[in-house]
Amino acid sequence: MEGGELENFIKVWLEVIAALCYCYAIRNTIPIGIKRLLFILPVVCLFLYLPLNLFSPHLGGTTAFFIAWLANFKLLLFAFGKGPLSADPAISLPLFVAVSCLPIKIQKNPPPNTPLNHQNKETPPPKSHQNGEIKENPSRKPREGPLNYAIKGIVVAILVRVYDYSDYIHPKLIIVLYAFHVYFLLELTLAVSAAMARSLLGIELEPQFNEPYLSTSLQDFWGKRWNLMVSRILHPTVYEPTRNFFGNLIGRKWATLPAVFGTFVVSAVMHELMFYYLGRVRPTGDITAFFIIHGFCLTVEIALKKALNDKWQLPRYLSGILTVAFVMTTAFWLFFPKFIECRIDVRAFEEYAAVGAWLRNASESALRIWPGHSRS
Repeated sequence: MEGGELENFIKVWLEVIAALCYCYAIRNTIPIGIKRLLFILPVVCLFLYLPLNLFSPHLGGTTAFFIAWLANFKLLLFAFGKGPLSADPAISLPLFVAVSCLPIKIQKNPPPNTPLNHQNKETPPPKSHQNGEIKENPSRKPREGPLNYAIKGIVVAILVRVYDYSDYIHPKLIIVLYAFHVYFLLELTLAVSAAMARSLLGIELEPQFNEPYLSTSLQDFWGKRWNLMVSRILHPTVYEPTRNFFGNLIGRKWATLPAVFGTFVVSAVMHELMFYYLGRVRPTGDITAFFIIHGFCLTVEIALKKALNDKWQLPRYLSGILTVAFVMTTAFWLFFPKFIECRIDVRAFEEYAAVGAWLRNASESALRIWPGHSRS
C-alpha cells in the first residue's frame, strides 16, 4: 500500500466529516421534506464520487460501503425526518457523524463493561419480516465476542498464508477459501469499526451477523442472519415505501411480495456499484443476477407461506441444508468469481505483503533503538 493511498484516504474522510458537519448544521434550519432533500443531494453525490479516489480493496472498499451506501441511505431518510439520524433531536455532532457512516446505533444509558455484541436487557430485540409483517426476531442473539473475533482474525491470517500455495490447490477450493475469507473479513471490519465508535462515543454495537450457516430458509438468511445492518437500512428506505405504494393497489397482505423483490433489485444495484469501486471494471450482470434470483426465490417462498398459512413446513434440518446449499451454490456461480475478475484477491494480497513488510521494518527499527539492545 503506497503512502499516496493513505494520504488520499485521510483526505477523503476529512471531506466526509466536513460534509456531515454541514448536514448537522442544517438540521434545525432547513425543514423536513423536499427542501431538505435538495440541500442533502449535493452531499449524496459527493459521497458517490469520493470512493473513486481510492484504489485499495480494504481502504477503498470499506469507505465505499460506509459512505456511498450506508451514509447516503441514512441521509436520504434524514431528509424526510426518518431513520437513526432523526431519532434523537438532541444528538451531538460526534454522534451524528459516527451514526451516519458506521454500523452503529445510539444506545440510551449504555451499561458499563458490556462485552461486544451483548445487548442491553432493557433494549428490545431486533425486528424482522415474517410473512411481510414486522415481528420480534425469534432467532438467538449473536454470541460474538472478543474471543470469537480473535479466532476469526487468526483464521484470516492463516488463509492469507495458504494462498501462497494456491498453485497446488484446486481452483474450486480456492473459491471456497475466498468465501470464508470474505465472510470473516467483512464481519471483522464491521465489528472493529463499530467497537471503536462504541469505545470512543459510548454507543451500542449493532450486531452484523447471526450465524448465517444455521439459516433454515431464505427469509431467515436474508432477514435475520446475514449482514443485518444492510437489512435494517434497506427496510425503511426501500421495503416500506414500496409496500405502502403497492398496498393501495393490491392490498397490504400481498404488497409485501413486490416490496421484497424491489428491495433485492436495489441491493443488486448497490452491490454492482460496490464492485465497480473495488475493481473499476464494467458490470457484467452476474451480481445483479445473483440478487434477482434470490429476490425471486424469496418472494416465491413468502407467497407459499402466505398461501399455506404456515401449516406445512419442511423439517428444520432439511430446510437448513437446502437453504445453505442454495446460497453457496449461487454464490460460487455468480458472486465470488467476481472477486477474481476484479483482481481483488491479487491486490488484497499485495496489501497484506506491504503491511507485513512495514511491520517487520518497524519492529526491526524498534529493536535497534531499544535501550540495552546489543548492537552488531
